[in-house]
Amino acid sequence: MPDITTLHNLYTNDPNGLLTTITAIYDRIEGKDLNPVWISIIPRENAIARVKQLSLITIEERVKLPLYGIPFAVKDNIDVATLSTTAGCPAFACGPVAENAPLVEKLEQAGAILIGKTNMDQFATGLVGTRSPYGACASVFNTNYISGGSSSGSAVAVASGLVTFSLGTDTAGSGRIPAMFNNIIGLKPTRGLLSARGVVPACRSLDCVSIFAETASDAAIILSVARGFDEFDPYSRIPSDSSGAAPWIIAPTFRIGIPTLNTREFFRDIHNPVLFQKAINVISHDLNGELIEFDLTPFLNVASLLYKGPWVAERYAAVGSFVDQHLTEIDPTVRTIITNAKDYTAVDTFNAIYELERLKKKTNKLWEIFDVMLVPTAPRAFTFDEIAAAPIEYNSQLGYYTNFVNLLDLAAIAIPAGIRPDGLPFGVTLISHAFTDTALLILGDRIHRSLATNIGGSSRSLADTPKLLSMDNRILPSNCFLIAVIGAHLSGQPLNYQLTERKARLIRTCRTNQEYRLYALKDGVPAKPGLLHVKNSEGRGIELEIWAVPADKIASFIAMIPSPLSIGSIHLDDGQIVKGFLVEPSAVNDAQDITHFGGWRSYLNSIKASS
Repeated sequence: MPDITTLHNLYTNDPNGLLTTITAIYDRIEGKDLNPVWISIIPRENAIARVKQLSLITIEERVKLPLYGIPFAVKDNIDVATLSTTAGCPAFACGPVAENAPLVEKLEQAGAILIGKTNMDQFATGLVGTRSPYGACASVFNTNYISGGSSSGSAVAVASGLVTFSLGTDTAGSGRIPAMFNNIIGLKPTRGLLSARGVVPACRSLDCVSIFAETASDAAIILSVARGFDEFDPYSRIPSDSSGAAPWIIAPTFRIGIPTLNTREFFRDIHNPVLFQKAINVISHDLNGELIEFDLTPFLNVASLLYKGPWVAERYAAVGSFVDQHLTEIDPTVRTIITNAKDYTAVDTFNAIYELERLKKKTNKLWEIFDVMLVPTAPRAFTFDEIAAAPIEYNSQLGYYTNFVNLLDLAAIAIPAGIRPDGLPFGVTLISHAFTDTALLILGDRIHRSLATNIGGSSRSLADTPKLLSMDNRILPSNCFLIAVIGAHLSGQPLNYQLTERKARLIRTCRTNQEYRLYALKDGVPAKPGLLHVKNSEGRGIELEIWAVPADKIASFIAMIPSPLSIGSIHLDDGQIVKGFLVEPSAVNDAQDITHFGGWRSYLNSIKASS
């Protein structure tokens, strides 16, 4: 299925483009056995009526609908008006639901066209995609291999070109594992960033609605529509202006955490370790990532709490009563997991909460040394026969790199990272702090384009799709503040620590325009210069550094600036205007004019040379 931009161009240039696109989807669905992908379908006539409704909108008005005419699917634990919600269990459905989940409503209001609801591991309990009475989805690359789950149908619908994007859910990796096995993007947003109202919960305190798309650019468009506070969802969150500050995304380099060799695990697979190392090399050499090796063990200990601790009891809280009354209609593995969960006590729960907080202290220490984490999305792929032989053991192995993410309130994006010699796809996952979703998408797009050639399960070229964003260093995340420094705060200078201890990052070195004079101020400790704008002054400009400071740190930084220095607007030689250090005009009356040196470092070097 073409990307969002290509479809919009088609619809603009071809009056019948939208009808042709939607008709072709239904022809494919009805023309071949795609039942394992779908649990229920919006009737063709309803979709065509939606097409006719959208076609009445003028081209000028369509720009207000970012998802105009874009076909999508949702996992069948998400409510859709007029369709039943089965969560992978026919007996669970209570007839057609009355209204859309708020998230589905948002997408439709933005112009998207819903095609249907997709297959899943029953009650979203599994990472395999085989625990469904509706059949098991296979990887689009090899039908002997599982698709991954629990959002199996949603991933396959995108990878096979039936829809442009889809919604899944993610508690332990269900929005990421199927993305790797089908060579697509899987965005696991920050918990609470997307409304989960109208979604059958797995673990309500951890659940996220996830996004599958072929490119990070499409995922970013969908996220921009889908995100937002829902006052009726108890777990919905409003990010503060400083939440998820990611100055590293516009810096020349970024620190990327890589698990040490002894904490990497591929469970006897021989191809994935090679491709993971290739991804590491490309990120280091081509994308300027600074590699930081770290011990993954504390994160793995967190992961063990999810299925070997009382959080699994949340699954019983969600659907346990129903399961107890319908034991014969529940997948045997799902039944075992959910019914055993009721054995946990309140004491077990509190002890696990205490252990999680203890482990958070350890993981937070590690986050101080890197900006983003890179892991394989899954250690390996499994055939259907392998999963049938050991359904719980191999499911657990699939979650090796995913189970800790939601417990630690992190955001993640699964990215295609190449094709193995046996033709199966491999993928990596970027992980960072809550609300860094946009930064992860930007970096994910760069990595995707560096490691992959084709899109999903098709022969279409990734290079022909729009990049998410230019990595021009002038693009500024809303949660950062650019500030220009010209003296004691420069890299290597005495006050630079005031920036670095606030997690600020150097963006670039550049110059002011010619209308600035630089003075060596008297009696400062440490010595400081003063930058003064002098209209019609002529020179080559003054060297400075631009730093990105997290928004919640800028006030404390500015509070440390002594008189006669101040913060004002500085005009750069390329026409950009940034905030930065200036000096009060009265302070330069008895100061030495050092403009001819072109910058503070050159002036300091001249003093050293003369001494």
